[in-house]
Amino acid sequence: MRALVVADEVDELLWAGAVHTREVDLVLGAGDLPFDYLAFLADALDKPCVFVPGNHDPDLTGFTRHRGLFLHNGFPTAWPGPPGGINADARLIDVAGVRIAGLGGSVRYNDGPNQWTQSQQARRARKLVRAAEHRRRKDGLGVDILLTHAPPRGLGDREDAPHHGFDCLHWTVERLQPKWLLHGHIHPYGRRPPEYRLGKTRVRNVVGAHEVVL
Repeated sequence: MRALVVADEVDELLWAGAVHTREVDLVLGAGDLPFDYLAFLADALDKPCVFVPGNHDPDLTGFTRHRGLFLHNGFPTAWPGPPGGINADARLIDVAGVRIAGLGGSVRYNDGPNQWTQSQQARRARKLVRAAEHRRRKDGLGVDILLTHAPPRGLGDREDAPHHGFDCLHWTVERLQPKWLLHGHIHPYGRRPPEYRLGKTRVRNVVGAHEVVL
């Protein structure tokens, strides 16, 4: 099982058609990418697309899907996200044989969308963990991937306020024990960022485009 994982920076070669050479089973987006780019990748590969929003993405809170229609606060509306894409923010998604838990957004630094204080993200993480543990008790399956926009605090984040990582991701990984934590948000500017470990969980910055064996 392989995934094409993208975040923050558009890979112009993929958009120009090189995506057709990729043999993957799933497209994952870790935020701050044009939604039409995500839709193009998923359509070109004919594979499912699961994503979380970044701090530069539109606000997708309040949208639900019912009988093929998208609703916002109970009223029919157009879906502003990528066509066919599945928003995993604060949700569990089972797709292509893997279970994905998502936590989008960055640390709050202004009044833009998809930004959370440390305590707000911690509350969202606790709710997600409870849902994952409930699901595991029912079917015996754990989380394979924790898909986030921002990294854990102290693991590849930066000291300027907009690029702090989230403290709660350490606890979230400890409880969920996924194989991967995949995040964006921290631009490497041509350097190869190191891969970290939290216990048995591999933590990778996926800004740009990466192929990951799940």
